[in-house]
Amino acid sequence: MAADAAEFRWNYGDLFDRVAETVAPGQPALVHGDRSTSWAELTARSNNLARALAADGAQSGAKIAFYLRNHPAYLEGLVAAFKARQVHVNVNYRYTADEVRYILDNSDAETVVFGREFAPVVTQIAAALPQVRRWLMVEDGAAAEPPACAGRFEDLATGGDGAPLRIARSPDDLFFIYTGGTTGMPKGVMWRQDALRRALLNPAVTPEIPVDLEDHLRILRAAGSGPVNLPACPLMHGTGLLTGLSALVGGGTVVTLPSPRFDPQELWQAVERHAVEQIVIVGDAFARPMLQALDAAPGQYDLAKVAAIISSGTMWSLPVKQGLLRHLPQASLLDSFGSSEAVGFGLSIMTADGAIETARFEIGDQVRVFDPDGREVAPGSGEVGMTARAGPIPEGYYKDPAKTEAVFRTIDGVRYAIPGDFCTVGADGTITLLGRGSGCINTAGEKVFPEEVEEVLKLHPDVVDALVVGIPDETWGQAVTAVAELRPGAVFSEDQMRRHVRDSLAGYKTPKRLFAVPRMFRAPNGKADYAGARAHVLAAIADETPARTGTG
Repeated sequence: MAADAAEFRWNYGDLFDRVAETVAPGQPALVHGDRSTSWAELTARSNNLARALAADGAQSGAKIAFYLRNHPAYLEGLVAAFKARQVHVNVNYRYTADEVRYILDNSDAETVVFGREFAPVVTQIAAALPQVRRWLMVEDGAAAEPPACAGRFEDLATGGDGAPLRIARSPDDLFFIYTGGTTGMPKGVMWRQDALRRALLNPAVTPEIPVDLEDHLRILRAAGSGPVNLPACPLMHGTGLLTGLSALVGGGTVVTLPSPRFDPQELWQAVERHAVEQIVIVGDAFARPMLQALDAAPGQYDLAKVAAIISSGTMWSLPVKQGLLRHLPQASLLDSFGSSEAVGFGLSIMTADGAIETARFEIGDQVRVFDPDGREVAPGSGEVGMTARAGPIPEGYYKDPAKTEAVFRTIDGVRYAIPGDFCTVGADGTITLLGRGSGCINTAGEKVFPEEVEEVLKLHPDVVDALVVGIPDETWGQAVTAVAELRPGAVFSEDQMRRHVRDSLAGYKTPKRLFAVPRMFRAPNGKADYAGARAHVLAAIADETPARTGTG
């Protein structure tokens, strides 16, 4: 008889050991271009990796960082990390060398799995990270010179007999997701594996919720296999990684795209070739070019197996959803509202049968909306509040107790995750998301914090002051945009300012547009007037429109 759900506690290493015994060994687990890794091969390779880490002295709870694009090695390494009781750390491959060094140092990473493409960055920062004991390079087709400190990921994956470790693991084993949070430098969100597993078991999208491991295996045996999942977005972000993880835990297949940049034609070819059932994206930045590719070649691809497109992290607009459903009338479009601090805040499911308003979500039983004083917002009141999630949520931020206390709050005896997303609550209980109240800019799923970009701009010798805002953009959701006050006599060069920022920060943090202003938008007390800066930018862009479009 199955144990009560409240009694059983999950561990992903144990899950993968047992799923491997249940799924057909020849079934594809990972597909990458022409390369296919069967479930038997994934099991053996991840066991070899886990055993090699343990033999080299990696202790339970040690951190293992992943610094590579979408590649089978990411998921092989992740499964190995679970089996060896190592703590996953994601590294944004768009970061500059200093930003990568910060993440590895802050997380106390002892092992780093990196793509050969990023070997020059590893060579640059390795000496400054003495706590990193293992640099494991993945061959990704790049020709960069390997760092002297690096070993070969493939040697560990193929060295051994592939036997399971047969060690005791804990549901309290940790999993980190590094996120920008709401202010300052990126922070590691600490999930217990049991809490993460429970949070990802969403009754709204999972036909049958297992109560324990044996029940999970029973469901898997009845289904025969899990879904074929294609994360078009990066695995180094939560949206792609957690949906891929759920597909694998369900005995499914994860398909990744080899090209370093998103190519919608490549995506649709892979969907057809591998009979993909789930596509994972981040809003319009992916969905719009996908739709344009289908509109340009209607009927070119066999997309009959697509059951769902899943998005999270940024705006997915109604017209784009409607366009996709013209080509995929059988599919459900799942727009998930969540964050690294708590998944499952809200869900919007749209089909060809009807439209769903952009940014409107159904919420679950464990989600509340509070005002800043901790009072629950009444449905239909029109009052703005912050979304709060109880139940399975993270432990907090790694090495940041002050930020943990601010975001993970106890209200009326219940602990909630309250990352700072503002919304209103309709009379029917649905929420309409307004955005992150801190001013954090969400550009194609990447979080950009105005203060960070502002400080870099102010290091330019011609800049006296600067403010950075996000403005609506069809492609990116929000576009990073700056206004700068220059020193007297300085000549403004937008391209030069952008290059200055790009030299210090990741490309997505570089303003898409910059505007010179005679005086900065600040209140008499010196506080930033972001509303004034945003209004100025929108007016300036509107004034440019006739000239740029050739009309008027």
